[in-house]
Amino acid sequence: MEASHVNARRRRNIAGLRPVRMFGIVRAATARALPGCRHRGALAMRRGRLNVRSRLAAAATLASMSLCPGVAGADEFYLRGGLGLDWTDDAAFTDIDCSSTVPAALYGCGTDRDDVPRRSLGDFGKMAVLELGFGYAPEGAMRYEVMLEHRPRYSFKGRANFLASDRLQSVAADISSVSSMLAAFADFPARQSGSRTAITPYVGAGIGVARNRIGKTTMTFPATTTSVPGGTRTDLTWMVTAGFTLPLNERLGLDMAWRYTDLGEVRTGRGEGGVTWRDGSREPIALDLAPTWARIRSQGLRMSLRYAF
Repeated sequence: MEASHVNARRRRNIAGLRPVRMFGIVRAATARALPGCRHRGALAMRRGRLNVRSRLAAAATLASMSLCPGVAGADEFYLRGGLGLDWTDDAAFTDIDCSSTVPAALYGCGTDRDDVPRRSLGDFGKMAVLELGFGYAPEGAMRYEVMLEHRPRYSFKGRANFLASDRLQSVAADISSVSSMLAAFADFPARQSGSRTAITPYVGAGIGVARNRIGKTTMTFPATTTSVPGGTRTDLTWMVTAGFTLPLNERLGLDMAWRYTDLGEVRTGRGEGGVTWRDGSREPIALDLAPTWARIRSQGLRMSLRYAF
């Protein structure tokens, strides 16, 4: 009676540790890896301490894995939603064609006192990101996802380097972006922590399109204010990411990740801008302006919930 009770406990709890279920997959916690697959997520078994049924179950589990050092796939779909915060790289608005006369180039082909082309140099600040994903995890270590990201509002803040380049010449504009990407993720073998929670690291990359919209740009000079019309641009976008998944229950997991994103170009519009004198000494002047452009790059953190079904 006592021996059968011990065997029953071992069948429920291989190697004396509680199995961990992630998104519909049961991964047995390991005390010692099999030879040749050490720390690779294989079932831990101490030879001579498993009965025949346990050996057969372990062999079947190993045979079902697509890779010895991989993570068993769930062959299931999932939804993911989350929030993020990005910090942007330096960016510069310049003319697309500095020699354009009709419409007129905003900056022109000259340089400032440091022989740097005329431009507005700054950054896009911090971006709040809303994220939604629909994914498929086939058998194996890979999963695939269609991602939607929305950056509802962020701002360019910089400084123009012409006219009175030694004085404050602020440049500001509000921007928003919507992007869609097809992404692929590779899950590494789950790592066991001291609390027996299996954490699954992953890396990923994606490519798609982004629609970037910029509102009216305001350029404040010592005596005048120049307004530049807004515009919308659809461009190629891509990202790379690395993170981990922490299971909350057998269907729900918490994803934490770092991400680098290139959203492509944002462009001001071609059309009517204008110059106004701040002291009102002259009548405003309307300008037919050519578009300018800058590239949007950022990196930041993501936190999302992933639900498998």
